[in-house]
Amino acid sequence: MNELSQTVFIVDDDADVCDSLSMLVQSVGLEAETFDQAVAFLEAYEPDRSGCLVLDIRMPGMSGLDLQRRLNEMNAILPIIFITGHGDVPAAVRAMRAGAVDFLQKPFDEQVLLDRIHQSLGNDARHRRELAEKDLILERIATLTVREREVMNLVIKGLANKNVAGQLGVSQRTVEIHRARVMEKTQATSLAHLVRMAMSVDA
Repeated sequence: MNELSQTVFIVDDDADVCDSLSMLVQSVGLEAETFDQAVAFLEAYEPDRSGCLVLDIRMPGMSGLDLQRRLNEMNAILPIIFITGHGDVPAAVRAMRAGAVDFLQKPFDEQVLLDRIHQSLGNDARHRRELAEKDLILERIATLTVREREVMNLVIKGLANKNVAGQLGVSQRTVEIHRARVMEKTQATSLAHLVRMAMSVDA
C-alpha cells in the first residue's frame, strides 16, 4: 500500500465540522473524504484502503463508539481518532480501550489533530506493510513439503543437521538437501533470516 494513496476519512453529523476538517486536511496535501453518518461510512468502507478515521463520538443513529465496535468486529486496522464536544470521559476510556489512537475534545488545536493524523497514517502504512510481508512469508512456507517443513521447524530451533537427521530417521545428506530447498523456497538469506521469518508468522 503506497502512502501517497492514503485517505483521511471524516465522520461527523455536523456538516460545518466536516467541511472545516476536510479543508484542514487538504491544506497539508492529504486526501479527505467526509460522511455525515456512521452508517454511510460503513457502507463505503473498503478494508484495502489505507488511511485513518477522524470520528465524532456522538451522532444520531449509529454512534462513533458503535462504528468502532463494528469495525473491530470486522478486524479493521484503520486507526481511529475520536473527536467530541462533550468531554465524555467514560466514552473516551471505552474508545481508547477498544483501540482508538487518540481522543480530542472540541475545540481542539488544529496542529495537534494534524500531528495525530500524520502519526496515524504512518502507523497504518507500516502495519499494512507488515501484514503484506507476513502474507508473503506464509505463501512461501506453504510451498514446502511436509518433510521440508519438519526440517525447517527443527533447524530454527537450533538443531544441527546431524541432530535433525537423528530425530527424523534420515541421513544427514537428506537433511542438507531439504534444508537447501527450505532456504530456496522461503528465500531466506541465512539461518537467522529464516528464524526471523518463522517467528514473524509463528510458523
